[in-house]
Amino acid sequence: MSKKKLLIVEDDENLGQILKEYLEIKGFDTELARDGEDGLLAYQQSVFDLCILDIMMPRKDGFTLAREIRLLNKAIPIIFLTAKSMKEDTIEGFKIGADDYITKPFSMEELLLRIEAVLRRSSGANSETKSVYSFGAFIFHYDQQVLAFGDEKQKLTSKESELLRLLCQNINQTLDRSAALKYIWKDDSYFNARSMDVYIAKLRKHLKKDENIQILTIHGEGFKLVSLN
Repeated sequence: MSKKKLLIVEDDENLGQILKEYLEIKGFDTELARDGEDGLLAYQQSVFDLCILDIMMPRKDGFTLAREIRLLNKAIPIIFLTAKSMKEDTIEGFKIGADDYITKPFSMEELLLRIEAVLRRSSGANSETKSVYSFGAFIFHYDQQVLAFGDEKQKLTSKESELLRLLCQNINQTLDRSAALKYIWKDDSYFNARSMDVYIAKLRKHLKKDENIQILTIHGEGFKLVSLN
């Protein structure tokens, strides 16, 4: 069984290192970022099972980071760390979609128990760890970059595969255009946006075989993979 991978975003250098080392001893694969900007970059470059985010950080706070992560994956579990015990912060965290919330100072054992509980609750729900997606009459094998329709198999490019995976993770929900550009192309420039439109057109062509599957353009927001089944 593969190790669960955790993203820790904590600007307190000592605490961050302690968390990383403790959780690695407990069998997790961990990555540590020192602020919200680095945390988003780390998230874009790897696949995680759970995020542990400090709230008060330079460059980008934990709430902002969580919102940006949620645009890319609505299901990934998030635990907030904070030195505050204000009710307003707790409410804000849960509005964003926090799975749990722990106030400093806390014991490592308490954090471990909370991590394990959240992972149990979210088991099977975090679609980002999936490699096979079924929608309409299609089966998409992300790892193989293959879109299957019955006995027909279409080999996809890496960009097509990354884009289709994000659409599948957010099926029947709007995929934020800017977030997808930053995740796949690492930049939401005009040139990359035009490139994304080309790949969306290619995916639409592949998906024409099932009239119940469509990729809609949501003007000013992004794209939505819709299954009418």
